[in-house]
Amino acid sequence: MLKGFKDFIMRGNVVDMAIGIVIGGAFGAVVTSFTNNVLMAFVGAIVGKPNFNSLVLKLGHGKIYYGSFITDAINFLLVAAALYFAVVAPLNAMAERRKSGEDASEPTNEERVVELLEQIAAQGRSNN
Repeated sequence: MLKGFKDFIMRGNVVDMAIGIVIGGAFGAVVTSFTNNVLMAFVGAIVGKPNFNSLVLKLGHGKIYYGSFITDAINFLLVAAALYFAVVAPLNAMAERRKSGEDASEPTNEERVVELLEQIAAQGRSNN
């Protein structure tokens, strides 16, 4: 029973997934820090304050903390934009370059047809 568990844990996909989760958590901390400490500072320079948590709507005896929602929504948009422009867009561009490089190295259909016709012609001459 322990051998089966050891085999399961040592499978490549389980180990890869665990490493991905740890790296993802660390990367998440970096992105959150960048958003809170850099991008929100720009928002603060434009709007006047980088944190909207103090915005509260008093309704009877209760309070609606809509400022926290605004801060979290801006943080989400900034994180999404940072990830897109720093990770997704460069990876997509790299994939496109690789794809176009592979396509250039493969012969086109016309080149394949010409090659096959040349082979057929060569075999025909050797049979005569």
